Amino acid sequence: RILGANLPDEAAALMGQGLRLIAVGYLPGAWTDEERLPDALQPMFLIALRDNIRPRAKETLAYFRDQGVDVKVISGDNPLTVSEVARRAGIPDAEKFVDARTLTSEEAIREAAGKYTVFGRVTPAQKRSLVQALKAEGHTVAMTGDGVNDVLALKEADCSVAMAAGSDAARNVAEIVLVDNDFASMPAVVA
Repeated sequence: RILGANLPDEAAALMGQGLRLIAVGYLPGAWTDEERLPDALQPMFLIALRDNIRPRAKETLAYFRDQGVDVKVISGDNPLTVSEVARRAGIPDAEKFVDARTLTSEEAIREAAGKYTVFGRVTPAQKRSLVQALKAEGHTVAMTGDGVNDVLALKEADCSVAMAAGSDAARNVAEIVLVDNDFASMPAVVA
């Protein structure tokens, strides 16, 4: 998609559809400041990627909902995008989301853990803090993850589940590894 003059509005609209975005631009000259995008950077186009919802995701999530399990989505991605993907997957209250960059204290994380369903822009340490906060409220917490960024939370959870195709670190700390890489196997594991 070729960019128009309203890049922030276009990007927000696409993320609201659950799309991940890659922006491509041109910079005449050298990039010297790694902390900030250069003023001379000229945006050229966006690449929009859609996460596919696995065929049995809704059925699997409905099983857990019927078992009284409260599902939370904790991601490093944009909260608006994550919220829309969670909604498409059938997660109740997916519109209750927060950008974890606004959670600047452990107290704020504890409060958010009970208030929100979807957490975006979450750091690995915040993932662990969210698991700790839920446990402190008396919840038994299962955590699924496949990346190195999930390891702290996987180690902290009462039950940790990794995908076989995930990182070595996630598989090594998890109590359960799904060799078929399909979360739809979890009802059978629980049974």
